[in-house]
Amino acid sequence: MTRDVLIVGGGTVGLSIGFELVRRGTPVTLFEKETAGRGTSYQAAGMLAPDAEIEFEERELYDFNRESLRRWPDFADRVEAASGQSVDYRDEGTLIVADDRDAAEALERLYEFQRDQGLDVEWLTGAEARDVEPFVAPSLAAAVYAPSDHQVDNRRLVGALRTAFEAEGGTLHEETPVEAVVPDEDVPAVRTAGGERIEGNRVVVAAGVWSRELDGLTPDATPPVRPVKGQSLQLRSKRPFDLQHVIRGPEAYLAPKSDGRIVMGATSEEMGFDTTVTAGGLYDLLEGGWEVVPGIRDLPVDETWAGLRPASRDHAPLLGRSAAPGVLMATGHYRHGILLTPITAEEMARLIRTGETSDWLRPFSPRRFSDAKSPTRSA
Repeated sequence: MTRDVLIVGGGTVGLSIGFELVRRGTPVTLFEKETAGRGTSYQAAGMLAPDAEIEFEERELYDFNRESLRRWPDFADRVEAASGQSVDYRDEGTLIVADDRDAAEALERLYEFQRDQGLDVEWLTGAEARDVEPFVAPSLAAAVYAPSDHQVDNRRLVGALRTAFEAEGGTLHEETPVEAVVPDEDVPAVRTAGGERIEGNRVVVAAGVWSRELDGLTPDATPPVRPVKGQSLQLRSKRPFDLQHVIRGPEAYLAPKSDGRIVMGATSEEMGFDTTVTAGGLYDLLEGGWEVVPGIRDLPVDETWAGLRPASRDHAPLLGRSAAPGVLMATGHYRHGILLTPITAEEMARLIRTGETSDWLRPFSPRRFSDAKSPTRSA
């Protein structure tokens, strides 16, 4: 009897790994403690922006992000074909804008670093930025245009992934919290909160910020993932306002969707699992958004929320075999979960099916933190 791969977590990462496995003939059972696709993945903004988000000391992560973006169009086509649903992949590009002289100086440093790394970016004056996107503020000091940065509607994506996963033969158990994993090289298992033990071929922990809460793992196998709170809000576009590009200002970003939603975010707060929406958080976002796109002032507010990003110690994902036999990790994606969906799904599916850890996954081994603590061994 062939045992299923067991996936814990029904967000974008868990669903996409499951989808890539079942479409290749590997049976999968996925467990989600609430409703699949309605957690962190649903609360994101859907930006696919490796060029805009490059950090000075994260070149290895940037290369990983960039490769995932390269794979996005084909991945989107597969998901749409299997689900019959659009994920609203858009390629207008991103404008990174500066609203005053200090912000322009900081932006220029970023631009020079981007150019040194060979990125496809263009420096714009404030007037030139308005030629690209007429709804940015006329007082902008400068901007950088990143045409290769794209976006997707993350809410449509999670719905399409869920449909595609089940359409290809995956088994989904919602409202089924997993309490513990049971490591074993040959027959790993999960134990649900209801006390049921389900054995599998491999267990994949893709539970985002909840990955660390699972019982059954030794300290060296427990993923060092913490929640980072991000408050966001959603506006509703109305004529004549018709923002087309993702706008990233010093204090807020705005991501317009094809259905008229404009997602604004996001704060970054070390508040544990607190998801309270605060007046101060919303004020900061609205002020930061209004400074760079003043037309939002008259738009209706549809929704507010606070999501939890799963962050590792170095803010890079945990992907691959853990120190627990038979248990793999796919968590800790922090701000890049939607962007990294294709490469995570494809490379994790390859690892599970062939046993081979690709060069793409190797730098993000879940064991990198525990291995770093081990005493150096002589050759």
